[in-house]
Amino acid sequence: MTSRVTLVSPATSPSLRQARFDDGASVDDVGAARARAAAGSLPSAAAVVLSPSVRCRETAEALGLAGAPAPELAALDVGHWRGRTLDEVGAAEPEAVGRWLTDPGWAAHGGESVRDLCGRIGRWLDTAGGVDGRTVAVVEPEVVRAAVVHVLGLPAASFWRLDVAPLTATELSGRAGRWNLRLGRPLTAQDADRCLAPDQAAGSR
Repeated sequence: MTSRVTLVSPATSPSLRQARFDDGASVDDVGAARARAAAGSLPSAAAVVLSPSVRCRETAEALGLAGAPAPELAALDVGHWRGRTLDEVGAAEPEAVGRWLTDPGWAAHGGESVRDLCGRIGRWLDTAGGVDGRTVAVVEPEVVRAAVVHVLGLPAASFWRLDVAPLTATELSGRAGRWNLRLGRPLTAQDADRCLAPDQAAGSR
């Protein structure tokens, strides 16, 4: 049995543009418009799940996906840094930020370490690997990073070397312990056309 998991990163939001630890902000107008334009660009799925954040829920809705939030797919818990920008935290706690970016086991902000996040997402993937069919998950960028670390067996320290652009899909196929990876592709209106029958695509222009 081969399982398929498509991880979709959220559309742009003020938090993403400002490098602000998620503060519950909605996606911005540009991000929402691009998500709506890409509706239909994803293959049909047996299940749709979401990171339990406003921007992931709004992205899914704009893409025409109806899914349920999954607590195990929550963003990295950054404790008392939530809602602040990286520059603000760096100015107030430069040594702490340095440790956070170099030590994947560090969690003195009162939240979760990068290593713990990678373990949490890895456990979810291993469970998803036993599910027949495709799962589409609209998730925070750090969840995508953690998934890539897990499926490639990378050291947790490589987490920060992975960039995840907004509205991209990272596709996994296989099963627990034997995943193949297709790195993030942009979701575009052209992708949506390719998912339609030829007569539907012609009528959409």
